Amino acid sequence: MKTYKNPIIPGFYPDPSICRVGEDYYLVTSTFEYFPGLPVFHSRDLVNWRQIGHVLDRPSQLNLDGIKPSGGLYAPTIRYHDGTFYVINTHVQENEVHNNFIVTAADPAGPWSEPYWLDAPGIDPSLFFDDDGRAWYCGNRVPDGGERFRGHREIWLQELDFESMQLTGPTFSLWEGALNKAIHAEAPHIYKIDGFYYLLISEGGTAHDHAVTIARSESIVGPYESNPRNPILTHRHLGYDYPISNTGHADLVDTQNGEWWMVCLASRPYGGYYYNLGRETWLVPITWEDGWPLVCPGIGHIPFEHPVPDLLEQRWPASSACDHFDGGTLGFQWNFIRTPREQFYSLAANPGHLRLRLRPERIIGRVNPSFVGRRQQHIDFSASLAMIFTPRSPSEIAGMVVLQNNNFLYRLVLTLNDAQVAILRLVKREDGNEEVIKELPVDAGKLYLKVEAHGQDYRFYHATRLDDWHLIAAVDGRILSTQAAGGFVGAVIGMYASSKGEPSNNYADFGWFEYMGL
Repeated sequence: MKTYKNPIIPGFYPDPSICRVGEDYYLVTSTFEYFPGLPVFHSRDLVNWRQIGHVLDRPSQLNLDGIKPSGGLYAPTIRYHDGTFYVINTHVQENEVHNNFIVTAADPAGPWSEPYWLDAPGIDPSLFFDDDGRAWYCGNRVPDGGERFRGHREIWLQELDFESMQLTGPTFSLWEGALNKAIHAEAPHIYKIDGFYYLLISEGGTAHDHAVTIARSESIVGPYESNPRNPILTHRHLGYDYPISNTGHADLVDTQNGEWWMVCLASRPYGGYYYNLGRETWLVPITWEDGWPLVCPGIGHIPFEHPVPDLLEQRWPASSACDHFDGGTLGFQWNFIRTPREQFYSLAANPGHLRLRLRPERIIGRVNPSFVGRRQQHIDFSASLAMIFTPRSPSEIAGMVVLQNNNFLYRLVLTLNDAQVAILRLVKREDGNEEVIKELPVDAGKLYLKVEAHGQDYRFYHATRLDDWHLIAAVDGRILSTQAAGGFVGAVIGMYASSKGEPSNNYADFGWFEYMGL
């Protein structure tokens, strides 16, 4: 029997939402402070996915200026109706200000429209298109009477007017969740199946107590009856030692062959209860009993391996582990921190290289630094690069960064010391405090850098000749986990250049970057 392996999209790809158009499946996930926003994936078999673009890839669509770590874009929902794709999402700013918006596209690969901003409280909005042609907004909010306990939320509903792309008419309170004093009722999705409206939500918070629950009603505005077997998915009862945790934030899809499946998020703790990869996208089967969905029948939890859906397999060409920067644009795997307001990188200035300008912005601030990075997607991995750089002052640095956020990272950079000698410096930044792990003199010019991880053992290397690697230091990777750094993202590895607050016209050229699981 042919099987697939979970997670189907490894690494920091949380809060998945899915829709089907004919025989094609499209999926989006959260990106928080990273730009471009909201990757779009395509599949024909629910197992093999390829990224086809981003929903928000223009600065005019997405203002992340000054956004705190794990602020920015929260959980999106993707839906298709009458020839148009819709993504609805929350932009979380300072002081927990939540702004919800909709963008549209004729093609999920883009381009997507400028945002239509909505007057709607709360987070995690979803769209539902009913049989009568009406569209509905569904989200979460603090109940009208206020919080009865910390994290008290309700799911609410309001009609969406297509012409104005604004909410209209009365609002309806639908449900506060299945469990007594359920905290953070969120991530709602509505489906109409066999005459019932089903309301799928998550509750319990996004960490270990995360859970998926469901209710139903004969009317979209309620009242909603809670499934007596809730929660339909959680791993909190399996303990901290179980290798899959944080299961929740789900979306359902039916196949053209009549099967039902669920995508959801979960994490893989390792080296103790630490998950450096953040929250990832997983796939689980659904059957129906007594009018309610049953997740992973006979198992009751997410498996690492399961028989494939009844769909024709569609594999996509594998992407190269090594990016030689010989195209006209950066690949979809690459990300910036916050919105780039100036062109600090070039693929044309030195063909076959990624050139990063040294700018005063530093990766430790809430700014847009000269950083281009990609997600860590494996517990054991190797990431290496080739760099050409000659620093001209101690303020000029360039090299490799592995980070969870601006206050929890490792930085391996070439620079000058106060005696104007070129040195390679490995720095650990934990909770805003910095420690130089190792300094060693090197020749400026061409240099190779590498980080290799086996579990939470991260080892940094350098070389002046390819494959002649020399160990710099072994470090503890646990500071790159959510448990250490907080927030909602996963570790990211990339190329970095800065003049540390000083003006500079210098630059660093990166000849290639290779990432592979081990």
